[in-house]
This record gives sequence, C-alpha cells and structure tokens, in this order.
Amino acid sequence: MILSRYNKYIVAAALAAAATAASAQSLNSAYFTGEYKFRHSMNPAFGNEQNYVSIPALGNINVNTRGNFGYQDVIMDNPMYGAGSDKKMTTFMNPYISAADALDGFSTGRNRIVGNVGITLLSAGFKAFGGYNTIELSSRTSFGVSLPYELFEFAKNTGNQTYDMGDINASAMSFVELGFGHSRQITDQLRVGAKFKLLFGLGRADIKMEDMTADLASSNKWVLSGKATADVSLKGFKYESEMEDYNDEDRGQYEQVTGADVDGFGLGGFGIAFDLGGEYKIDEDWTVSAALLDLGFIRWSDNARAESSGKPFEFDGFHDVSVTSDRGEELDVKADRYGDQLADFAHLEDKGESGGRTTGIGATLNLGAQYNLPVYRPITFGFLSSTRINGPYTWTEGRLSANYEPLKWLNGGVNLSVNSFTTSFGWVLNIHPKGYNFFIGMDHILGKQSKEGIPLSSNASLSLGMSVTW
Repeated sequence: MILSRYNKYIVAAALAAAATAASAQSLNSAYFTGEYKFRHSMNPAFGNEQNYVSIPALGNINVNTRGNFGYQDVIMDNPMYGAGSDKKMTTFMNPYISAADALDGFSTGRNRIVGNVGITLLSAGFKAFGGYNTIELSSRTSFGVSLPYELFEFAKNTGNQTYDMGDINASAMSFVELGFGHSRQITDQLRVGAKFKLLFGLGRADIKMEDMTADLASSNKWVLSGKATADVSLKGFKYESEMEDYNDEDRGQYEQVTGADVDGFGLGGFGIAFDLGGEYKIDEDWTVSAALLDLGFIRWSDNARAESSGKPFEFDGFHDVSVTSDRGEELDVKADRYGDQLADFAHLEDKGESGGRTTGIGATLNLGAQYNLPVYRPITFGFLSSTRINGPYTWTEGRLSANYEPLKWLNGGVNLSVNSFTTSFGWVLNIHPKGYNFFIGMDHILGKQSKEGIPLSSNASLSLGMSVTW
C-alpha cells in the first residue's frame, strides 16, 4: 500500500535519530571540581590556581548525547521469529506487536535527541592583567531531532481518525570557535568573568515539516497535509535534481531533489558570541554562581533551499477494488493516481539560492550552589541547574553532586541528574599535580548496547583531556 511506503520514511527518521552518536561541549559533572581546567567553559568567572596549555586536539574531548527515546524503542524482538520468520529483530510497526507495547517507549510529547560535538584544538589559561585569562580554539558540531508522538501513533495506525502531528524538525550545525576570556575578583566575596568568541561557520542544515496532519475524512479516505522545507548553508553546496515522469502521462513531469553535491570547501558564515558569569561566596560554607553562555549568532553567506509543494495527499485505499484479473486494470489506474498524489505531497523541489540567513547557536543558563562540609573540608556538595535554550531542542537539567578532594593534586565526584529526557548518574576524576593534568568523566554512564555497538538508550557520555600545567 502507498501508506506503508510512506511509513518507511517514518521508520528511517526514527532510526537515524536513535542511532546517532554525538558529543557535548562541556562536562557538567565537573562544574564543582576545583582545578578542572575547563570549568571556564561552564562559567567564565571560574579560574584556576595553575596555569595550563592543553595538549593539541587532546586537551578537552567530549562525547555525549541526550534523548528521551532510542534504538531500543524503534527496533524490537520479532514475536514471529521461529514461527514463520527468520528475522530476530523487527521495527515497532510490526503488526504482531501491540500498539501499547510498540508505543510504550515514546514520549507522549516531543521525542527528541540532541547533542554537541566539542573538541578543543588548543587552549591556554594563565594569570595576568589582574585576573585569570583563557584563550581557546575549539571545533563544535551540534545536532537535534524532534519528532511528535502522533507521528509514531500514525505509523502504528492506532485507529484514531485524526493525527495532528504539528512540526517535525531536524538540524545540524558545525563551526570553529576562537574565544578570549577574563575573570577577576571584584571583592572578597564576588568574582565575575566574561568571554568573547569569534565564530567561523562551516555549515548548517535545517529540515522541517510544518503542520503535519493526517485526517480520516470518511470511512475509507485519508488526507495527509503538511509542507517540508530544507535549508542548507554550506559553501559550494548544491542540490542535485532529476526530472521524473508522472504515472499519468497527461500530467507530464516534475522536478525532484535526488541528492546533493559540494563543490569545494570554505567558510560558510561568520558570527560572534559572549559568555557572562559570576560567583558569589556567601560565607565559608556556601557559594552560589550563575552563567549565561553562547549569547550569539552566525550570519551564513549562502543558503540553498528546497521545498515540497504542500499539496494534500488523499488516499482511500483499495477497499473498493477487486484484485482479480478482470479488475486488475482498474487497480493499476488507482495505484498510479495515488502514486502521483504522493509525489506531489512528498517530493522536494530545488528553489535555488535564497540569499544569506542568520541563526542562533543555542544559549545555556547555568545556576549553581555549593556547600562545603564544615566538619570535613575536603567534601563539598553542589547543585547545578542547566537550561539549554534552543527552540524545539530546548532541555533542562538538575544535577546533585558530592565532591571529594583527598589530596591537593587529586579530586573528583559522583552525581545524580534528572533532566528533560531521563535520570542519569555521572562521575569525574581529576588528576592535577604540578606539571600535568588529566581528567576523565561521564555525565551519563553508558548502558547496554546492541550487537552492532549502538547504545540502546540515546543517553551516553564520555569526556577526557590532558594539559601541561605550571
């Protein structure tokens, strides 16, 4: 059936989101870890007792994804394995899996996976000019996927007459960041900091399906509606298109995007951003802090746009058509007509260059409170609230940590977080004798994996780095 062909795109989108591995720019588990050299990436007011220079490309590597659905929610055990099927695994759309079981892993709101790739190419921190200064060159890549629950309901066909799916979003962006930071003590209690960052955009892609709906207009007719757009800002990028024939010869041909080509490589955009932060010591035991990160934008010089027609697709099935040989011609005619309607609804057409565009990079708000245990100073407790402000990929997190410094050159901690996606356990170990620093940690402990090495959950994390200190 035509709808089953359409549902393949739903499964493909879910699989692409669930199987993606990516990383995050900072290690939130280390927010309260003293002498973690990259605390300034979470609050520019933070400094260090030691000066440092990171090992090129190895100073600060982060791997982290966050999401509220994953591979295990899309790919399931096949209930028919050994009883008519030789496939052990199947998708949630398998008709022998009940709707309740198939949809159990999806959020009834938005189903999202987000992440950021962060690799510090080179970084240095040093005391001068009355405070602590940082210079940092980093590569950052972010992605996000946001899918409505109703999309999976429709794919499973739970029997509803209307599926109002709203917007479907997917986005990816890559840029290089050159940052200059400075923090200083204003009073005995107050310390402030700021960072100015130059952003060199490498590329950005945004794909969106707007106002997606599926209505059962009558007992045997579905009407699908919605308009898709794809914006790609990448130097030398062009869509590749082909002319396709309609099944109905009288309708002629239509143009369809079938691929893409990149001619050369260069800077796709330029922007600026700011980090602002402060830390206030209430007394010997309590310290509070706040930071607003990545307040900025990138102006992309080129943007290639592709759009669908937005024409509704009407489908009333083949219930009124016999498949016997004497009616076979009528079946073929109806199938051709539906195929033409689906082509009008689903295909993307190259709209050419639409000029430049300006996009944000997503801001982060961090609020922290730290308590130093009076009876045993090597132990502190902290609470960090983080909010990522990024349109359909916005998320919040609260992280409670216990931190321990048994030696002057060794510290770390463990923590528990509850966020928009899941509950996570994290940890960090920081080794920082004079002359050398090494850290390793996780914001989320990696769980079970499939036989192909794909994490069953979309929440995973690993951060590590090395620096020379003095």
